[in-house]
Amino acid sequence: MKLLKDKLIETTNFLKNKIQLTPEIGIILGTGLNGLTNEIGILQSISYNEIPNFPVSTVESHKGNLLIGTLKNKNILAMQGRFHFYEGYSMQEITFPIRVMKELGVKTLIISNASGSLNPLFKKGSLMLIDDYINLLATTPLVGKYDATFGARFPEMSEPYSQRLITIAEKIALEHKIPIHKGVYAAMSGPCLETRAEYRMLKLIGADAIGMSTIPETIVAKQVGLETIGISILTDECYPDNLQPVTLEEIIEVAAIAEPKLSKLVSELVEKI
Repeated sequence: MKLLKDKLIETTNFLKNKIQLTPEIGIILGTGLNGLTNEIGILQSISYNEIPNFPVSTVESHKGNLLIGTLKNKNILAMQGRFHFYEGYSMQEITFPIRVMKELGVKTLIISNASGSLNPLFKKGSLMLIDDYINLLATTPLVGKYDATFGARFPEMSEPYSQRLITIAEKIALEHKIPIHKGVYAAMSGPCLETRAEYRMLKLIGADAIGMSTIPETIVAKQVGLETIGISILTDECYPDNLQPVTLEEIIEVAAIAEPKLSKLVSELVEKI
């Protein structure tokens, strides 16, 4: 069995021989958030199937391509689809692309996702800057054999998301009249949505939004030294005392409606980084 380090070397060498630029900004496009690709000057699109050691997206709304190009005159690498714990991947597999990004030259990571609102002041269709997180996935990608070349074994997590980038994003939102919130994101494994009792628990422990991703990538980004910002599109309202059934199709529909606001925010953020 190949060691993680050997896989990383093999994948990085493959991509360095393929891609025509050195990316400085990495972007993860979450559920239903593919509209930003219209803003990117795409030079190359590589299917995850072609990349050695790369997982493959199994969720229908995640296209499974690595996009290399430019946005606002910055070289970017965008993941058109991510990986989730509920797909059966290990935490190390889920976060492998973050380690690859680092080796390719990425210094800043922008993570987007679709999540449910737990805060009655945060309505569906709005955006939330992730200020902090609560990990309810029962494990992290750092569990297991330690390799010092990957960074600290015990990363300091007082600021998982860059306050500098959050401040810039807030100014952009104000300038362009984009309604935006700032809050705490929690992640559970899924793929089932949470129960009313679980939503009550999440509210009690301080979560403003709930999803099934983002935190593993954030942890590895912190370990390898990427400045990171997380942005959620709030696609449904998880209020336990008035809980309405929701389908994946409805979640994707709300994400698509809100996506132009996210695309504008991310584009302007890339320009100002």
